[in-house]
Amino acid sequence: MAKALPVSPLAPAQFPDLPVIGGVRFATVAAGVRYSGRTDVMLALLDPGTSVAGVFTRSATRSAPVLDCQAKIGGDSSGGAAILVNSGNANAFTGQRGQMSVTELTRAVAEVAGLPESRVFTASTGVIGEPLPHEKIIAKLEDLTASAEAGGMTAAAKAIMTTDTFPKGAVRQVEIDGKTVSIAGIAKGSGMIAPDMATMLSYVFTDARVEQATLQRLLAAHADTTFNCVTVDSDTSTSDSLMLCATGASGVDATSDATFESALHEVLLDLAQQVARDGEGASKFVEIRVTGATSDADAKTHAMAIANSPLVKTAIAGEDPNWGRIVMAIGKSGAPADRDLLGIRFGDILVAEKGWVSPDYSEAEAAAYMKGQELVIEVEIGLGQGKATVWTCDLTHGYIDINADYRS
Repeated sequence: MAKALPVSPLAPAQFPDLPVIGGVRFATVAAGVRYSGRTDVMLALLDPGTSVAGVFTRSATRSAPVLDCQAKIGGDSSGGAAILVNSGNANAFTGQRGQMSVTELTRAVAEVAGLPESRVFTASTGVIGEPLPHEKIIAKLEDLTASAEAGGMTAAAKAIMTTDTFPKGAVRQVEIDGKTVSIAGIAKGSGMIAPDMATMLSYVFTDARVEQATLQRLLAAHADTTFNCVTVDSDTSTSDSLMLCATGASGVDATSDATFESALHEVLLDLAQQVARDGEGASKFVEIRVTGATSDADAKTHAMAIANSPLVKTAIAGEDPNWGRIVMAIGKSGAPADRDLLGIRFGDILVAEKGWVSPDYSEAEAAAYMKGQELVIEVEIGLGQGKATVWTCDLTHGYIDINADYRS
């Protein structure tokens, strides 16, 4: 049984009131995959005509469920679909046994739900290298399909948690052609967080109608500026999966609607930032803004070097305004930089400009700022117009405590 962890001090005040998304039903069950006394399997059943898009980890050791989903994305969307997720076991680094588990699960879901296997997507999250006891999940499928209901997304968010200290959900509603369109999503993630095309596990649903190719393009583009801009520990998971499903139940075509795209971005960013806020052992949420780089890509390289630096993150945890570690991280990033052009701010506090400490800099003022839970670090590179923003958390002893006995 996983040890109960105290809720992150950075958690939202409450879980959002997620609306019913027409065309999708949810169910959860306690299958005992690894945990006892809690739900650990989620099933989402999607109506015929649902478009499904997905982006996934680029890890060279990605799991069998990820490989299976990648092969299926972009297929025929005329029929219904299903997404089956378990927590506690990642079904990663499990060889042919891992693929066999995926095959058995997709076959069983297809039979029970009356779907083609090509429209059944699975995901697993948890411990790597242990065979998935898929028979425990299969034994619960009848119960899952029978209990699926439109209002079950909140329960689904809880069922996919591992070391998360709170369930993660986000919602936006917009008016298009006089009708309300809803976008709602859930996510899990707390450690092994440095996404590469996706994040941990996240599922977003909308009742808008969007054709699959456009849905895929939108998801990939906005994942890159949301989920791919958060990091907790610089470690990319073997199981990262982000899926977006458009049921079309509202009857509104949002294929080329800018309002819909903006709302989708907000949902993805909300979920991504919640993951960073739930970083294992985190006590501070940090936004890092880099401007003046030679390109946006170089700006992001610099920002991630700062966000992933153990020295920067531990200084933040210790509430130490050690700006020298920011200079170090910029210097090691590999992107172009000029020492004598750098500028640094902690919030509104000017720390350095043009490669030197500001004559007005106050160490005491900066130290007081670092005591806050929400911090902003700004760096001006001074070489061009490139900019990027990323989000991270501090690195505390709690991270070690959680990961030192993760499998216990």
